[in-house]
Amino acid sequence: MFKPRRVIFEEKALEYSLGEELLKRFEKENVDILYSKNGRITGIPGKSPGEMYGEGKNTLVVGVRKGLKFESCKPSAHYQLPIVSGCSGMCEYCYLNTQMGKRPYIKIHVNIDEILSKAGKYIEERKPDITIFEGAATSDPIPVEKYSGALKKAIEYFGENENGLFRFVTKYAEVDSLLNLKHNNKTTIRFSLNTNSMIKKYEHKTPLLEERLLAAKKIKESGYPLGFIIAPVFLYENWKDEYGELFDKIHKDFKGIDLKFEVISHRFTKRAKENILSIYPSTTLPMEEDLRKFKYGQFGYGKYIYKDEELTDMKEFFKNKILYLFGEDNINYII
Repeated sequence: MFKPRRVIFEEKALEYSLGEELLKRFEKENVDILYSKNGRITGIPGKSPGEMYGEGKNTLVVGVRKGLKFESCKPSAHYQLPIVSGCSGMCEYCYLNTQMGKRPYIKIHVNIDEILSKAGKYIEERKPDITIFEGAATSDPIPVEKYSGALKKAIEYFGENENGLFRFVTKYAEVDSLLNLKHNNKTTIRFSLNTNSMIKKYEHKTPLLEERLLAAKKIKESGYPLGFIIAPVFLYENWKDEYGELFDKIHKDFKGIDLKFEVISHRFTKRAKENILSIYPSTTLPMEEDLRKFKYGQFGYGKYIYKDEELTDMKEFFKNKILYLFGEDNINYII
């Protein structure tokens, strides 16, 4: 369970009832409380990259989402729904490590009603088409849901909207507050999974596989559409055995249930590698550039992916495994 070491309140956040409630709540708890008058976030300690990273991960910012222009979120959704940014997890490979600065704090927005109102305007503009919103493009919102209540509000909002759909992904198991909401099948919840050996090795401060699958069972029993993201897939000595066991577990626990799978192979950028090595100098992440293929991505920067022969083998393995256990309609993509 995420409990911040310090909480920084933006001045305008205290003009909202949620901001006031959170201030009273944290005043009763053993956390440091700081304030930001100009929107700049300062006061997070740390001298080395590792210290700054760790202290950032223990910092919660309570703020106001100022710009209400939503970013695109292709191909999985039409727009990002900006309810939370940052994540309390410390996954060594995470792409957010290169996007959230040297002190990657977690931020919640107290003006969730304004954010959802803006989502409604986007929906109106695209009618009669369905508009899909992604709630975890730059975050994992579950660890801070007990503070923000943003997922609850979003799920109920989209549950009443005929032309809007909501989706988000999480590695965390604290889902009980979402189980009895009127979602009306409009929210898809996906769980990010990996083999337990990779979780223990690289996904620090996150639940093990069994806890995630137990949370997924609760979500399915509550009637939500359910999906799994298997990512990032690492190709190591016995990867086929361990990922095969992972799918056998999923099949045993969710047999006969309509699931959607997204499978994503490990990749990294030069910038990400440099940043990861500064935070985790002893990391064993496979980032040998000469063992990878360099490819330009859709956003104009290059990344190192597995070589063609390895990717073909990986795609065939996962496709055959999913087809055998679940069927072709259960594959969203394998990349």
